[in-house]
Amino acid sequence: MDLPGLDASKLVTELAPAPKPKPANDQSLVFGKHFSDHILQVDWDHERGWGAPRIEPFGDLTLSPAAMALHYALQCFEGMKAYKDAQGRVRLFRPDLNLERLNASMRRLYLPQLEASQALALIKALVKVDAGWVPEKDGYSLYLRPTAIAMDPYLGLQIVNHCKFYVFTCPVGPYYPSGFKPIKLLADSKNVRAWPGGCGNSKLGGNYGPTVAPQMAAHDEGCAQVLWLYPTRDKDGEEDHLVTEVGAMNVFFVLKNKQGQTELVTAPLTDGTILPGVTRRCVLELARQQAQSRGWQVSERPLGMNEVMAAHGEGRVLEAFGCGTAAVIAPVSCVRFKGGDLDLPTGGAVGPVAKFMWDAITDIQYGRVPDHPWSVLVD
Repeated sequence: MDLPGLDASKLVTELAPAPKPKPANDQSLVFGKHFSDHILQVDWDHERGWGAPRIEPFGDLTLSPAAMALHYALQCFEGMKAYKDAQGRVRLFRPDLNLERLNASMRRLYLPQLEASQALALIKALVKVDAGWVPEKDGYSLYLRPTAIAMDPYLGLQIVNHCKFYVFTCPVGPYYPSGFKPIKLLADSKNVRAWPGGCGNSKLGGNYGPTVAPQMAAHDEGCAQVLWLYPTRDKDGEEDHLVTEVGAMNVFFVLKNKQGQTELVTAPLTDGTILPGVTRRCVLELARQQAQSRGWQVSERPLGMNEVMAAHGEGRVLEAFGCGTAAVIAPVSCVRFKGGDLDLPTGGAVGPVAKFMWDAITDIQYGRVPDHPWSVLVD
């Protein structure tokens, strides 16, 4: 039997009786702490399909203490942003890719699929309602958190019969309080974020909780983030650790290869350990557009710490940076590995490749590149 699909035309909107005061767009705007006035919710069950979508005042969810999302991590989410351009128009950045990835995460949990065009119409409707919450300042945006959770009140692991899809938003400033400045990483050779055949390529809540303790250990060593590694052996049979991600971001290293060419390297998506980041894809596409004119080689390939250390010793590590929706581009100043520090030659400055990517991506996000297909007007 065909169940009703997601239908944006059935949207019901209930506006908040009084808007909340909005935080100032300055350093006091902590990432992820302030929430706008409304939330979008849609319920699904295995007998009736998707119900009528609702935009209503932001508030707490009601769910059973036995809800499967709470006990078996049957939950997934996305991170998106809305931006206000110089003309005051609100824009989304490549929302089709976020919805594509959300559906992939939902498939991994055997949750129902979202019809992408209908989900995007609903997200646009929510952003329109709370358009006044989109900050009008470079480096600031409205963060969107589309989420899907299993609602079944059942203490047993089974397929989901009741699911909720919801989206809420919050105005945000720079992800790091220090702003667009290089950070120090702790390369963790003990803990593993994801493994082949696992779910590291899906944006599941269960991927993130276990990273908190290693992150605190990195902070204790004066590092801003963990550089996640995966144990392996190099071509000579020596113990090695593959570079995978940094914190909750993808990561790029910029090397001078043995042929003297500048190479941008990031881990491939071939074994399920790497999240297919939207910003990662943007960096790759922009780099390939510039490859011929700038003499870049763009590589999605395994990169081990043995190669990184050897290249560093020969002066061939030029820069490194993380990339993700929250931070956009996060330059790296130093990597601490097995008690030693690998200082990057950029030092306290932002490397030229990271700076190019930051400028190129944020120019598109804020509408400074006319009619760019990655920037989607909400109106």
